[in-house]
Amino acid sequence: MASRKLRFAIFGNTYQPKKSVSIQKILASLSEHEADVFMEREFYDFLQNGQQLRIEVTSVFDGNDFDADFVISMGGDGTFLRAASMVGSKETPILGINTGRLGFLADVNAHEIEHIINALYEDDFTLETRAVILVETDGQLLQGYPFALNDVAILKRDSASMISIRANINGQYLNTYQADGLVISTPTGSTAYSLSVGGPIIVPGTKVFSMTAVAPHSLNVRPIVLPDNSVIELGVESRSHNFLVAIDGRSEKCNEGTKITLRRAPYDIKVVKRSDHRYFNTLREKMMWGADTR
Repeated sequence: MASRKLRFAIFGNTYQPKKSVSIQKILASLSEHEADVFMEREFYDFLQNGQQLRIEVTSVFDGNDFDADFVISMGGDGTFLRAASMVGSKETPILGINTGRLGFLADVNAHEIEHIINALYEDDFTLETRAVILVETDGQLLQGYPFALNDVAILKRDSASMISIRANINGQYLNTYQADGLVISTPTGSTAYSLSVGGPIIVPGTKVFSMTAVAPHSLNVRPIVLPDNSVIELGVESRSHNFLVAIDGRSEKCNEGTKITLRRAPYDIKVVKRSDHRYFNTLREKMMWGADTR
């Protein structure tokens, strides 16, 4: 019996040559269901030419030029972030298949591929909605892709002196941070860069953003958690007269005096999770809590 027709758009990591078994598993499973399969051109070329694999897909697409019921991200959390940036306001649900170490976003392992594809056809999955941060500079959308699923980092450009970041929340002055930078994170990004600079772990679905200084000059500076309907305005002073804005790790150079405004984007990213998915299990495993058996 043929299943209902579904369309899948596949994004993949082109730096993981040994992961071809997973992609063949996925394509075989989708073929069984007679799915329409669209593949990002860069990934398709990598598999066909770089890996010498015979890949049969419905068609190949560039950038965000696709229309699908589900997006499949093959790689780690970095690949998932890139896929999310291409999905943007389409709100197509994204399934993260992990071909490296366990991820928070890409948390389906290769041996679970057939099971999860079947589950999609049986509507046996959950969808989590993840907030996104929108970045404006001087009242205009930042060039490139101005949306962050993980975090926005304001960072110094040179290695010597720190920068000064004046922060206003909803028009009220909060603090001027003398630091190497400032990381504004969603709950999704709270276990990424933010965590490494001392920010709090925030459970997905919590309607907050966190703001954490990177190597602050004053030791009494602490992370702050804000409602995600806050408007965060940042003004930066720097000896080198410029600084970096990194959106999910993609950097843009800005000139001193540029006003940065951050707010929650008008859309969310939808993440496909197995019905039996338990966030705290992933958290415990990633953080290696309980691994010390003393």
